[in-house]
Amino acid sequence: MAEPTVSDPGRTPSIRDVARVAEVSHQTVSRVLNNHPSIRPETKQRVLEAMEQLQYRPNRAARALVTSRSRTIGVLLKTDGEYGPTSSVAAIENVAREQGYWVHTANLAGSTPDAITEAVEHLMEQAVEGIIVIAPQVRVFDVLTEMAISLPCVSLQTASGAERTGLAADQVRGARIATEHLIALGHHEILHLAGPQDWIEAESRMRGFLDAISDADLPTFPPILGDWTAEFGYFAGRELARRRDFTAVFAANDLMAIGLMHGFRDAGLDVPRAVSVVGFDDIPVAPHVWPPLTTVHQDFRELGIRAVELLLRRMRGEDLELGPVVEPALVARDSTAAPLVARPR
Repeated sequence: MAEPTVSDPGRTPSIRDVARVAEVSHQTVSRVLNNHPSIRPETKQRVLEAMEQLQYRPNRAARALVTSRSRTIGVLLKTDGEYGPTSSVAAIENVAREQGYWVHTANLAGSTPDAITEAVEHLMEQAVEGIIVIAPQVRVFDVLTEMAISLPCVSLQTASGAERTGLAADQVRGARIATEHLIALGHHEILHLAGPQDWIEAESRMRGFLDAISDADLPTFPPILGDWTAEFGYFAGRELARRRDFTAVFAANDLMAIGLMHGFRDAGLDVPRAVSVVGFDDIPVAPHVWPPLTTVHQDFRELGIRAVELLLRRMRGEDLELGPVVEPALVARDSTAAPLVARPR
């Protein structure tokens, strides 16, 4: 075993310091903290001795080593304060407290594999008993698979008609009904302002849009890849106003839709007389912009409640079905209308 050293004497020892002293990987230390069954007794002993030498004792982890219970669940989160994830987390915290559990949240600082790994390790250092994932990017689930975490996990992700591995709101269905609403109004040239690549929700909403367009035998335009922000929506609106080969836009979230309407208005296009706009999520401000935004409502609170209930039951070792998806609903407001001049198909 290496000599116990910490580069900065004023710094609290970290899991990587323990790994260096015990001459193991930091993943091994995480597994010891979480009583992973694959750890050999002699390896576990080396790690515990290194923790003792460095006086490394996260309170929850130390308690879990003795009792195997921390009464804490983790939430792996990717958000910059968006309404949907924060609403789900609030519901998760409320329900968890009612069940006698604390919630420890790790918000991803970046999307690199290292950032994702560090966030997961941070949760495991708190000796969480299970993890809820609200980070709907493909790379997050790739890293989680590579880490082979033994803890029970529940993810809030998209239902796409394929086999699901987590709770879901039916994003594909939501995008389809938004697009079908525009088609029913008489729109034939419809653009899609999509979310960023690698986001499961963006891919599923694009799929629902394309399914509806295909079923109606309408022309398909290349999607515009956005970044979820109102700023990008505004930029897209100003740019799209220069072309007039469309009469409606389905935006993959409300923030981009609101920015889009602002961009159209500044470019001299009236919404919905010149162009209709539909968003997705039904954020609280959606009824209060001008014009009030037609959008797809998701019950983020219900998703959070179901996530805690499912995770706690899995932690008890129950083999459970995921249950039905959370169905979206169209909320029609004033940002959509029939096109002024119906074009022949």
